[in-house]
Amino acid sequence: MERVLREMGEKAVAASRALAVLPPEEKNRCLCRMAERIESSAASIKAANGQDLAAARASGLSEAMIDRLALNDRRIAEMAEGLRVVASQVDPVGRILSQTTRPNGLVITKVSVPLGVIGIIYESRPNVTVDAAGICLKAGNAVILRGGSEAFHSNMILSRLLDEAAVECGLPAGAVQLVPWTDRAAVSLLLKMDRYLDLIIPRGGEKLIRLVCAEATMPVLKHYKGVCHLYIDRECDVAKAVAIVRNAKCQRPSACNALETLLVHRGIAAEFLPPFIAEMRKCGVELRGDEEFRRHDSEAKAAAEEDWYAEYLDLVLAVKMVGSVEEAVAHINRYGSRHSDGIVSSNQADIDYFFANVDSSTLYSNASTRFTDGGEFGMGAEIGISTDKLHARGPMGADELTSYKYLVRGDGQIRS
Repeated sequence: MERVLREMGEKAVAASRALAVLPPEEKNRCLCRMAERIESSAASIKAANGQDLAAARASGLSEAMIDRLALNDRRIAEMAEGLRVVASQVDPVGRILSQTTRPNGLVITKVSVPLGVIGIIYESRPNVTVDAAGICLKAGNAVILRGGSEAFHSNMILSRLLDEAAVECGLPAGAVQLVPWTDRAAVSLLLKMDRYLDLIIPRGGEKLIRLVCAEATMPVLKHYKGVCHLYIDRECDVAKAVAIVRNAKCQRPSACNALETLLVHRGIAAEFLPPFIAEMRKCGVELRGDEEFRRHDSEAKAAAEEDWYAEYLDLVLAVKMVGSVEEAVAHINRYGSRHSDGIVSSNQADIDYFFANVDSSTLYSNASTRFTDGGEFGMGAEIGISTDKLHARGPMGADELTSYKYLVRGDGQIRS
């Protein structure tokens, strides 16, 4: 295993050097060919995914995880379309970020360059195989993928299709590789390959991400979890507020940008809570609230301290009553995960305060948190959503997978 992984690393480094200077049109041609192969192989992809789904159900995997694992015609089409959107975007490599002429005549130019080789460790969602490969390629990076055991058959066929498309387009061998083992030993070895990998990105549960951060010998770009909040302000359109909450919680509860905690200003409680509670009952949402909220909803369960930190990824919602936008912000900054948080309000001063003081990667006013997504942000596919502050934050597309270097042009200057 160690020998094979080392060989994969060597191939990836060689491929990354070729990709770094590959013309944009060649990268885009390959991305479009990858999309075609995904579409034309939909039946085979669903068959392989069916094997994974059957095994997942037999092993008792949660419905939230099964939803992340499942591939249908719509999700397959979305993977292909994501590749085409990435291909249509401006190439992120070779951009002039700044240029300065010094008094001694030196011209210093800062230009964007690929990171090199990126390792990605992920669980459940097989679409990550396609998204990651496409974005890394667009940014001129080679990628080594390691998927979870629950998506083994799906990942194998997707990586094979991507590799075949890359070879057909004349890309260097090793541009896209999948680790052929799903056991823990492969992860441990991969995390020590800083000689080959410039960055590792874990996508999955908090346990996986903390493991990667503890063991990796290369930089880690992480997304711990999505404890997303909405604050219903004292002044707001109640009908819009109920619709936004319903979408943020119920449209896809297993997503990391789904709503997990609702904060309600007690000044709007009489108008907002009755239609909100009725809508949540209709949608099958379990409500867990503080003592004040439970006086409005006797069926709600009591929220414990751990509920304010919880990423349910299910039809469960924690609800807390607050007395001001300041109190709501303090709660979010204490319990949140710096992912996506929003305010529903018609008071511009409260919106401005919320935007200025909540320390999260993505903030919303009068909109669902479900929009925190590379596709919705116009990136096509995404590599993940970073809750870090360095070097990328929020949805990460091809631009976020570049670094920069300085090109200094002179005419015989020497330093005195």
